[in-house]
This record gives sequence, structure tokens and C-alpha cells, in this order.
Amino acid sequence: MEMSHCPLSSKFLTYHNGEELPSAMCPRRRRPNTNPHIICVWVKSEGPKLVPFFKATCVYFVLWLPSSSPSWVSALIKCLPIFCLWLFLLAHGLGFLLTHPSATRIFVGLVFSALGDAFLIWQDQGYFVHGLLMFAVTHMLYASAFGMRPLALRTGLVMAVLSGLCYALLYPGLSGAFTYLVGVYVALISFMGWRAMAGLRLVGAAWRWTELAAGGGALLFIISDLTIALNKFCFPVPYSRALIMSTYYAAQMLIALSAVESREPVEDYRLSKAN
Repeated sequence: MEMSHCPLSSKFLTYHNGEELPSAMCPRRRRPNTNPHIICVWVKSEGPKLVPFFKATCVYFVLWLPSSSPSWVSALIKCLPIFCLWLFLLAHGLGFLLTHPSATRIFVGLVFSALGDAFLIWQDQGYFVHGLLMFAVTHMLYASAFGMRPLALRTGLVMAVLSGLCYALLYPGLSGAFTYLVGVYVALISFMGWRAMAGLRLVGAAWRWTELAAGGGALLFIISDLTIALNKFCFPVPYSRALIMSTYYAAQMLIALSAVESREPVEDYRLSKAN
């Protein structure tokens, strides 16, 4: 595969067997995106696609439907920003998702997230575990999308220690099946956070905004879920709902953004396997 980097106004083009492919199919790790001009143009390109998400998020916070009265309307309002992130990824074309396995996994993760959000609307009616399971699947899909390269064992060790401390904090308030379910969930979200942050480089030529988005999104997701756990099993957290939902929506947006320059196009994946 021959790479040709043309000026940004013409975007990046990939040539394979003499044929020009859409810029969205260019291998992510070969596309430098650290230039401020590139980032500025990206914001102008991707920003409008996120407008429905921001509007839906504003609707949620403005309406602020009471959580004590769950209904299908409140479930719809809560899930609406996630639906908009579905549309954000689909706006890049179905072909983009089909040729980028990592982006597909993030899209499916967003589908399970919406299911989890709906279940948690009725958590006081016994559906908390259902929501927990949906988000556990989400974290496995996200971790798979972020991949296992680079391994970053030091980052993994730090995440393991922090997850152990979090579980130790929660443990006194856990009972029954939650003792095990929460432990498994903490392990899964920590693993997802490790894989999201493993490729993060804040300095040098390897710096990429997509990896920063993935790492920031994972961190905010962990903060959101830790707040849920503390509020449910340990002690009341002031303004917990506002903190949980603001960090959650920001996390999902950043993770969706990290898929825009997906890590593993099918063609590039096949070439790496062949080598």
C-alpha cells in the first residue's frame, strides 16, 4: 500500500493497487494529527456532526426529569445523547464502520450503553444488575477496540493498584451477589481504562488527539461509575446525579471521537497479519 500525504484541504489519500481510497480508510497509525492546523480543520469537520449530541445533552439537563418516577419518556431522554453518538459514527458512512473493526466495536458498545441506561432508569425496581451487565459488555467492547498494542505494563500495573483500592473502598458496603459482581465490573472497567491509556503519548511525534480522547473518555467513565458505586453502596454523594451524568456523557463523546481515526482498518489488519 502506497501512502500519499497531500495538503489538508485535499485530505489524506491512500492508494492501493493504483486506486484511490476514501481518506477515512487511511490507516490511523500512519496519519499524523499533531499539527495544530490539522486539529483545527478536524474540529470544523467533526464539530457539526456532534451538534445533535450537545442539543440532546442540554435537553436532558434542562428537563431534569425526576429519577423517582421512572418512565419510558425519561428513558428516552436519558438515552437520546447516546443515540446521537450512534448517528455521529454513522455519519461517517456505513463503509467506514465495515472497514474499521475498532470503530464497529465502539458503535456496538454505544448500543449496549443505551440498553444499560434504560435498565438503570428502573434500578430501584430491580434492574440495576441488568444495567451493570450491559455496561460490562460495553467495557469489553471498548477494550477490544483500543487493542493490546502497545502493552504498557506500567500503566496496567497502576490501573490494577487503583482498581484494587477502589474495590477495597467499596467492599464494606457490598453484600450478596454484589460482592462478586462489583468486583468483576471494577476489573473490567479498569482493564478498559488501561487499554485506552496504553497508547497515550503527551509529548513527542507520537502524540495523537484520538488517543488523548480515548484516555480522557475512559478516565471520565471510571469517575462516573465510581460515583455511582459510592452513592449506592457507601455514602450519599452531593450532586451525584449531575456529576454522574456530566462525566458519563463527556466520556461517551470522547470515546466515540476516538473512533473517527480508527486504529485498525481491515486492509491494514490483513497486511499486518501477512507480515
